[in-house]
Amino acid sequence: MAVVGSLFETLLALYAATILLWLVSLRLKNASIIDIFWAIFCALPGVLLYFQIDGSGPRAGLLAGLCALWAARLSGYLAVRNLGHGEDYRYVAMRKSREPSGDFAQWSLANVFILQATLAWVISLPVQLGQFGADKPLGPLAFVGVAIFAVGLAFEAIGDAQLRSFKSEPANKGRLMTTGLWAWTRHPNYFGDACVWFGLAIIALEGPIGWLGFASPFVMAHFLRNVSGKALLERSMARKYPEYAVYVARTSGFFPMPPRGAPIGRVAAAENVESQPPAEPEVIDVQAEPIVSNSDASSASSADLPPQTK
Repeated sequence: MAVVGSLFETLLALYAATILLWLVSLRLKNASIIDIFWAIFCALPGVLLYFQIDGSGPRAGLLAGLCALWAARLSGYLAVRNLGHGEDYRYVAMRKSREPSGDFAQWSLANVFILQATLAWVISLPVQLGQFGADKPLGPLAFVGVAIFAVGLAFEAIGDAQLRSFKSEPANKGRLMTTGLWAWTRHPNYFGDACVWFGLAIIALEGPIGWLGFASPFVMAHFLRNVSGKALLERSMARKYPEYAVYVARTSGFFPMPPRGAPIGRVAAAENVESQPPAEPEVIDVQAEPIVSNSDASSASSADLPPQTK
């Protein structure tokens, strides 16, 4: 019961923070600020629980610390990229779709803010559950998990940096990024985000009830690959850029693999993918591209997000 009570408290705290952010979005007339806070929402329950249980051991500190590190990088990146540019066009489309009923404010609370907060809490379960019974020394699974986490964080950070550098060059306007990590996978940020959460879930397995949260990274991976991330994004890219098919034929869709065939260079399409939060299914049909949080979303994704992770 202590575990259930603690988890319920972190959920209530996350909902309270979400409602405050929603009120800010109403004031700013900008619902897309949720993208910046997606990673923070994923990390907040685990960090709150760490202080709630007084960080009883090294595994608790490791889980909370790594998750906070991931959130700080992704949210900071999105804040620098998005602030000052107004509401993202995807949310503008949602807002316009609700004009006939005039209820966008109420609709966005349930279908954008609360829904994403709930998903973030579910994804955070390994970080929360892995902290219980964390007074024992770290074992081999923890080191395996840290290694996988590090690979994922590197893919996200390097992929974002490469894409930012590419897009900063005026000569690359209207072109597709196909070098660096982007030559090995069409979605380095989505792949990195999945690795981050599988790594955290593996660390949590060393706890007595950490296994109860092991489904969470599969939920994240499902959204990234099949719902609001890769699948929807690539349909949009294929519609916009006929030459995208060449990139698809040459480059792995998710897991990094050596490029196939002859180099395609930097083919057209100036807006590649970055980080955003996984989006709610109701919203998907309203927009041209997914709301995913990770640094991997075309044109306006982490993460322009991903949206991710995305």
